Amino acid sequence: MAEYTQSRWSLADLFPSLEAPELRLAIADLERRSRDFEKYRARLVDEISAGEFLQIVQELEMINQKASEIYGFASLSFAADTQLQSAQTLLAQVQQLTAEMENRTLFFSLWWKSLAQAPAERLAAASGDYRYWLEQMRLFTPHTLSEAEEKVINLKNTTGASALHNLYDSITNRYVFHLTVAGEAQELTRGELMAHVRGHDPELRQAAYQELYRVYGEEGPILGQIYQTLVRDWRSEQLDLRSFSAPIAARNLMNDIPSPIVDTLLEVGQRNAGLFQRFFRLKARLLGMERLRRYDIYAPVAQSEKTYAYPSAAELVLDSFGRFDPRLARLAQRVFDEQHLDSEVRKGKRSGAFCSTVSPQLTPWVLVNYQGRADDVATLAHELGHAIHSMLAEHHSLFTQHASLPLAETASTFGEMLLIDRLLEMDKDASVRRDLLFRQVDDAYATIMRQTFFALFERQAHELIHQGASVDDLSAAYMQNLEAQFGDSVEIGAEFRWEWVSIPHIFQVPFYVYAYAFGQLLVLSLYRQYQAEGESFKPRYLKILAAGGSEAPVKVLAEAGIDAYDAGFWQGGFDEIASLVGRLEAAATA
Repeated sequence: MAEYTQSRWSLADLFPSLEAPELRLAIADLERRSRDFEKYRARLVDEISAGEFLQIVQELEMINQKASEIYGFASLSFAADTQLQSAQTLLAQVQQLTAEMENRTLFFSLWWKSLAQAPAERLAAASGDYRYWLEQMRLFTPHTLSEAEEKVINLKNTTGASALHNLYDSITNRYVFHLTVAGEAQELTRGELMAHVRGHDPELRQAAYQELYRVYGEEGPILGQIYQTLVRDWRSEQLDLRSFSAPIAARNLMNDIPSPIVDTLLEVGQRNAGLFQRFFRLKARLLGMERLRRYDIYAPVAQSEKTYAYPSAAELVLDSFGRFDPRLARLAQRVFDEQHLDSEVRKGKRSGAFCSTVSPQLTPWVLVNYQGRADDVATLAHELGHAIHSMLAEHHSLFTQHASLPLAETASTFGEMLLIDRLLEMDKDASVRRDLLFRQVDDAYATIMRQTFFALFERQAHELIHQGASVDDLSAAYMQNLEAQFGDSVEIGAEFRWEWVSIPHIFQVPFYVYAYAFGQLLVLSLYRQYQAEGESFKPRYLKILAAGGSEAPVKVLAEAGIDAYDAGFWQGGFDEIASLVGRLEAAATA
């Protein structure tokens, strides 16, 4: 049996070290290849043969793969230690290098977008796995600028938005939080601090949240200014230059999700706020409280203090995957075997968790901050689910391996549900089982309702900043967002006005967050099909994952029998949650 120990990841499959000669040679090779690509400019004509066109596409893919390997090494090194100056410097250098590479090869995408329909259809039809990538690129034709303008934007981003993203990460990942636990004063990372918000001690939950937003609040005006600048930059480019109809419309096209689907998703989410308010009232009653405080929404109802040693957690996750399909467990095992998983908790390391796919030829890298809680086990399953999704699609090209953001949450969330079912099957302790059921609704709140209201806040914040709103105005708007979300079911402390500046996604990837709600509600539907159909469901599900980004998301879903335009489909996910809440209510009165 394999041994699983918490450790840092190895990046040796990319480069030996930050100072390695191989890294410098790779950078020089990328610069040479991107310069040499210019020779294809004169060959891009309407009459180009399919074979010659495919040769150019493959060379462009190779250039992008080299760039992805270099950028992946730089960004993963930075995530492992955001305070390491050599990693900070390399990441900035690589971002500049990537912008220059994109500018040298930009003429290809501009030519392709401007090509007449008939030759474009001829070439796309003969391009095999590259077809959808080429078709999607042409969707951006109405929003594409001249070559000179596009080059300026690429260069501007390295010292503009990208630099601010790095600055935000460097600032927030150096934070140290102070908390007194059992009479002992402690210095904690954000991840360690947040472990206490799911604990049994209500005073400790309150103290943890207050400390979190004391620290973020002290620098809230600075972080808020970073956000304002990023929002203005987004609007200047996406609306003023590229003529998108709304800030979120740019993200929708990047995801290839029609805006009416996103609007329906958010509207249905808003309408179901009362479902989670009902859940919070139940939780308050079981906790013996008249009303939950915002500090208490993740409080455990059962008195289970169960923790999971890291080796047990790894085996649990792999076992859960293997029971569904042995192939999933074998793929997840690759991440462990190749030392592509960083599970330690340490200062300077990026908080939270993520999975990074560098190229189809390489096993993805996974970052978690594992501390032994049940939700840490779920996070491990979630991120390994992302890795499995990438590996099932590794037969695609670099351009078509990655699923769009909303579909990218499918395997990760499905993996969590497999884990929960396995835990419920294994553990006969009533308090543990009850805790797991409550955690399912807690997690559904965090993934669906919370992310829906983040997206609604983003839409409002982008408009408010356009109208000249101050950081305090944004904080006031965020408090109103919380009040609409919780109604009278939860009491909200004043310090939560700074919660929005602590959410990295709204800084790093505008309007990313609705992908979580999309993915969770989609998986609820798929999981319902799995429970009803059993083995016959599995090939259809694995086909969705294996598609990666090789087809339009709406088409992938339609082939699985899902109409994403239908409000009833999204409501079906909430109905599943309502059923679970009903079970908990019935158990509480039994």
